[in-house]
Order: sequence, then structure tokens, then C-alpha cells
Amino acid sequence: MAEVMYGPMQLLVIVFDNPDFHGQIRRELGSIMEKGIIRLIDLLFVWKDENGSIKYMEASQLDKEERMHFGAVVGGLLGFGAGGVEGAEIGMEEGAMAAAQENYGITEEDILEVTDAIPEGTAAAILIIEHLWAKELKQAIKDAGGVLVSQGMLTPELLALVGQELSEAVNFAEEEQKSQEATAAA
Repeated sequence: MAEVMYGPMQLLVIVFDNPDFHGQIRRELGSIMEKGIIRLIDLLFVWKDENGSIKYMEASQLDKEERMHFGAVVGGLLGFGAGGVEGAEIGMEEGAMAAAQENYGITEEDILEVTDAIPEGTAAAILIIEHLWAKELKQAIKDAGGVLVSQGMLTPELLALVGQELSEAVNFAEEEQKSQEATAAA
């Protein structure tokens, strides 16, 4: 069987206080999917109104064959981690069967957990996306003998906090140096 190269996968969980939707998220998500930047593996959107009534929506770009293959891969990896080679074989079978039933990412239990967790008048979204733009880079790294050892997401907000902490550390070091120079001069 030919090896299938997936791009990096990312799980996003987003909460909306006082949601004010006008289709802007759907349009942007559609645009980046259309451009081939990402592929939507699974999406669950839950909205709980002020009376506690719940509406939800699910979506995916995977067809039935892709769901089964994706389910088998994920099931195999989970099974291998839990029970070695034997666990991987069982996990692949169960993952493919679950995916065939369109249970390939976010389950009914997930929906219930999300709806229980969010207060009235709010919404939440859980997305599993594949970064298609990174597939060729991933292949080039693999072809060059590279192995990913760590990854993470740095948001602009996180970088601003790191910059602020770095600035405070530099100011503290400068003050310490001035204090030591003053002590040495005395």
C-alpha cells in the first residue's frame, strides 16, 4: 500500500462569549479551504441560547474512503500506543469501522460535553484541521533525513508577553549591573 502523506494536524477549541455571527467565519474558512491551505477534518459548532436550547452543526471535507483511511491511521496509532503491534491492528480495524459510521473525530459524547460546559448565550467550536500548505515541506524534511522532535503554536499575544518579560529581565539586569558598578566604585 502506498504511503499517504498528511500535513500537520491541529486541534482548535474556540469559545464565543456573546456570539455575533454574520457568516464571516464560514466565509473565511471556506476561502482558505478553497485555496488548498487547510483541509477540514472535522468541525463541531455548538450554540446554546439564553433559554438553554442547543443548536449544533458538524462538517468535514473528507469523503467516505478518506474517513476510513484516516480512522484506520488514527486508530492504529492509538492502538499501538496502548497495546503495541497487536493493539495497532485492533485500533486500525476499529478506527476504520468508526470512520465508516462517520464517527471519525468528534463524537456524540464530545457534543454533550461541550454543550454541558458552555453557559447560556455562548457558543463553542472544535475544529480538527490539516495544514495542506505544509505537506511538501514535510516531505522535503523527511527526504533530507529530518525528524520532527517538537512543535507548538506561537500566537502574537504569546510573543508580546514573552517580549514584555524579556524587557523586564533586561531592565532588571541593567539595574543590577549599575548597582554592582556603584558598589565597586565606592
